[in-house]
Amino acid sequence: MTAKYLVTGASGQLGQRVVHHLLETSGVAAGDIIAASRKPEQLADLAAKGVQVRRVDFDDAQSMEAAFAEAANVLIISTDSLDRPGHRLVQHRAAIAAAEAAGVKHLLYTSMPEPTNSPLLFAPDHEGTEAAIQASSIPAWTILRNNWYFENVMMGAGPALASGNWYSAASDGKIAHISRDDLGRAAAAALVAAGSEKKLYTFTGSNSYTYRDIAALLAKAAGKDVAVVDVPLEGLVQGMVGAGLPEPVARVYASIDTMIGNGGLAKITGDFKALTGREPQSFEAWVESQAGALKSMIP
Repeated sequence: MTAKYLVTGASGQLGQRVVHHLLETSGVAAGDIIAASRKPEQLADLAAKGVQVRRVDFDDAQSMEAAFAEAANVLIISTDSLDRPGHRLVQHRAAIAAAEAAGVKHLLYTSMPEPTNSPLLFAPDHEGTEAAIQASSIPAWTILRNNWYFENVMMGAGPALASGNWYSAASDGKIAHISRDDLGRAAAAALVAAGSEKKLYTFTGSNSYTYRDIAALLAKAAGKDVAVVDVPLEGLVQGMVGAGLPEPVARVYASIDTMIGNGGLAKITGDFKALTGREPQSFEAWVESQAGALKSMIP
């Protein structure tokens, strides 16, 4: 069946929000949407609404051929393979080639801010994917450079609220992060608006915050003081290793602090509002909405 819009990674948290906003915000007919996932059994609720559900695995060429068939606009949500360095780029190139072979008219991709020459250890995956899209014969494309999710803060919030200390190698670098739901809204809007153009958006929040700003907001919501403790990069790595992370993964996470310290996530743009017509949710409002979850992290 022909469909206007295909979303890969549709069972993931971002993919779910994209499909939600296609249906509920943009008013796209369910039959015009393909929700594709390695785990299509998790999409039964969408199938019940009339959304086409297909299996897709970027390591399986046949699955991509079947999934992309007769899809006009395709959103590739970046895969996650921190434990296999470089494999994400292999997967993305395979997906781009499959979209090209299927005759996709417009390809969209969720990237990251400023991937070129970034100290972030997985930035080359995004830089390489963007280059592969631009070098392909697909007639039109949109790159969605997403800043970090608000929700990513929760990974550091638990240990910080438990110990009272947030260990950081980011110095006074800032993050202009944005909610996952807003990024889903923006991706859905970009899918619906996709035409014959080639575009690049950078989606950020309306403000940027240091870790000290973030810690203060978390502390206020949770009712427990949190102090930011500056540590050298190697100290941050070894602290994560000591907490049980494999060293290669710890170094990837630590490189996020290097990028933040270098200003790689600080830029604020108006792209979200220009595309969706609304302001992104404020970080303060999101933190307040998470007060219960934050309090539950305190031993």
